[in-house]
Amino acid sequence: MVEAYCVKCKKKQEMTNAKEVSMNGKGGVKRRAMKGQCPKCGTTMFRIMGAKK
Repeated sequence: MVEAYCVKCKKKQEMTNAKEVSMNGKGGVKRRAMKGQCPKCGTTMFRIMGAKK
């Protein structure tokens, strides 16, 4: 699973229902990111990932 910071709980949590999305970056490149929900409060969480290796 992926950890991300929850702004409502103010700490890192494991994401639930995490799925990979792509977003537009500088120079027209696509950036990988993960989007999911906080298991405690249900707030949407978002984390930008590094390049694939």
